[in-house]
Amino acid sequence: MSDLNKEVVDLVWGRPSRGVVSASIFRRWTQGFSFCENEQTALEQFEGGPCAVLAPVQAFLLKNILFNRESSNWRKMTEEEQKAALCSTLSEILESACSSPSNGFCLVTWAKGQSPHTSTHTNTQSQTQKWDLPVPESSQPPQEQQQQPTPEDLGFERFHSALHKRTVMSVSSLREEVLSLYHTWRGCCGVLLFLYSVILTKGIENIRNEIQDTMEPLIDSVHGHGSQSFVNLLVTGHAVSNVWDGDRECSGMKLHGIYKQVSVGFLTLMESLRYCKVGTFLKSPKFPIWILGSETHLSVFFAKEMSLVCPESPSEQARRVFQSFDPEDNGFIPDSLLEDVMKALDLVSEPEYVSLVKSKLDPESLGIILLGPFLLEFFPDQDSGIPDSFPVYHYNGLKQSNHNDRVEYVEGTALVLGFEDPMVRTDDTPVKRCLQTRWPYIELLWTTDRSPSLN
Repeated sequence: MSDLNKEVVDLVWGRPSRGVVSASIFRRWTQGFSFCENEQTALEQFEGGPCAVLAPVQAFLLKNILFNRESSNWRKMTEEEQKAALCSTLSEILESACSSPSNGFCLVTWAKGQSPHTSTHTNTQSQTQKWDLPVPESSQPPQEQQQQPTPEDLGFERFHSALHKRTVMSVSSLREEVLSLYHTWRGCCGVLLFLYSVILTKGIENIRNEIQDTMEPLIDSVHGHGSQSFVNLLVTGHAVSNVWDGDRECSGMKLHGIYKQVSVGFLTLMESLRYCKVGTFLKSPKFPIWILGSETHLSVFFAKEMSLVCPESPSEQARRVFQSFDPEDNGFIPDSLLEDVMKALDLVSEPEYVSLVKSKLDPESLGIILLGPFLLEFFPDQDSGIPDSFPVYHYNGLKQSNHNDRVEYVEGTALVLGFEDPMVRTDDTPVKRCLQTRWPYIELLWTTDRSPSLN
């Protein structure tokens, strides 16, 4: 690990990172993947920061539990089932991040004799024990279970001096090794060990080529939050900095976006505030699971209703195309662009007909075409295939952000309405504003007294 150590540290924590990363920021990242006692399929986050890893892992974990598992009770798992589900999920993310399978997959573990389960002094036993395959907690002597270091004892420098990189050359070997390291992922610094494994599997140079600003660290050194490139790496396998579809040119510079449909999606409150525009590949994933981003935190919204992610209907395609001509998301376009929109949708676009449509959609000659009337004109009574109402769930891994200070899935019912559907609207909350970037007329009825928190 020593040759790559500084490069990894600079990429994750920024340059110059040594001696700059505060002890409090690093301490927040020293947790492992820990399942909640009362919500057996949910991971718990102890402090702010690691949600950039925990929320994507939770999203993929839910995907595997909800759609790849035979048990009907998705909220209950034995310890063995937790082990299998978590390790399968971590392997899946590592596989997605691998740029070149011929170079193998990297796993970052504790160096021999440096495992947190032991003291820093080496002895005959620590020289011969194979630390990359740690002894299960249930078979460790009680003294070793009690010798887990505190984050303060571990420290930034000591952590990075105690790492070891190993490489496996096949997917089957990767899955075996990840499974064998279950207690390492669960233990102190398991989240960071996994993050470093993803980075080295992807390749430092590959990440630098994808990040828009190579001076921006993956973890903010002031607040400890993960960057968008960081989240995109775990969700899509690519460390691009943007959330739109494909590449864009800006002042002669190519800006990279998302290249294909992903398994789990991403929505952000920042879009409702007009700071960005999330593309279709992230808004319409393969499974009805979305990571939700606030200004400071990541949580997960999900459902079991697969029709939410079925191929887009003609009206949904029309909405997407119309909005591509409305980059500022005003809800309207100049009437001069109507012909281009109609051509893009393969509608009749002869000048005489376009002129007739203009006069109908803009009777007051304001020079704009509104999205709603446009959809009503060409796609009336289109059934999107989405049911009128369906159960939904929200996950927030921070205990203090949940009701009763314990991590629990918040259950609710979603109503997806049409823009012309009159109804008394529910409260305007951050989680609703975030979801409205995907379903503009969604209403949410939660079983709890208050809406779940995005923060």
